[in-house]
Amino acid sequence: MSNSPVNPALHVSDEVASALADNKPIVALESTIISHGLPRPRNYEAAVEFEQILRDAGVTPATIAILDGVPQIGLDADGVHRIADEDLAKASVRDLPILAASGTSGATTVAATAHLAAMAGIRVFATGGLGGVHRGASGTFDESADLSTLAVTPITVVSAGVKSVLDIAATLERLETLSVPVIGYGTTVFPSFWLRESAYTLDWSVESAREVAAVMRSQDQLGHGQGIVVANPVPLVQQWDPTEHDRVLLEALAAADAAGVHGKAVTPFLLSFIVGASEGRSLEVNLDLARNNVRVAAQIATEWSLLE
Repeated sequence: MSNSPVNPALHVSDEVASALADNKPIVALESTIISHGLPRPRNYEAAVEFEQILRDAGVTPATIAILDGVPQIGLDADGVHRIADEDLAKASVRDLPILAASGTSGATTVAATAHLAAMAGIRVFATGGLGGVHRGASGTFDESADLSTLAVTPITVVSAGVKSVLDIAATLERLETLSVPVIGYGTTVFPSFWLRESAYTLDWSVESAREVAAVMRSQDQLGHGQGIVVANPVPLVQQWDPTEHDRVLLEALAAADAAGVHGKAVTPFLLSFIVGASEGRSLEVNLDLARNNVRVAAQIATEWSLLE
């Protein structure tokens, strides 16, 4: 491993450091989806697969995590095993200095991954779904740090929108307030994670990775350092059946009410309920959309490297 020339607190893998030095395409990957979002051993298989999708496209993967207090930009084989096998803390941006000072390990959320990737000079990041404003946030003020982080972080995040358990309308309003562009990738409708569409249209859309790279360049010239959200819907043949999705979501919301679940506990409860009630179907869609996002991010990173 080598220290980052940008920030000595970061440890950058030799593979990623070489790609940065040679202006080769790189895509950041989060570790929370592996440690907290998928069951074992499927999570390890997914971590390896996501990286291989990038390598097959000629793109360097940079899976990010905090291991023994050190932010790792790019993991070796042992590091990938650790994020899949160990019970790691879930680390957002606010947790990074505490983990570093205590020598503790953590899996990085979208916010923390975006923050650390940008610090290392990586400009494209693939995830499953973006965090957002939670249902009932007008009373709980429960809003993902993903949104505020993107307001000050120059990175392009490819996601399949946000999960339908969140308040999609409020999430889009917050992104607008924070001046974070949301661009539909081959769509004018904001996707809702398991489904290709939500009830909300987008102001802007593009049809190619080259167009995204052009927007990134213009953002550098005209923006104030914020990120870009590329809303990439799951392919139609892979989306969850909308009728089943709506039924299970209503069941999950009713179950949360019946159990008296409130505040920040609501979303984890809903997601756990949905996996069980769908008999794992939601999980399979989750994996399909993540793969699709990784592929699109690879294309964007490649086009970006050609512009630089």
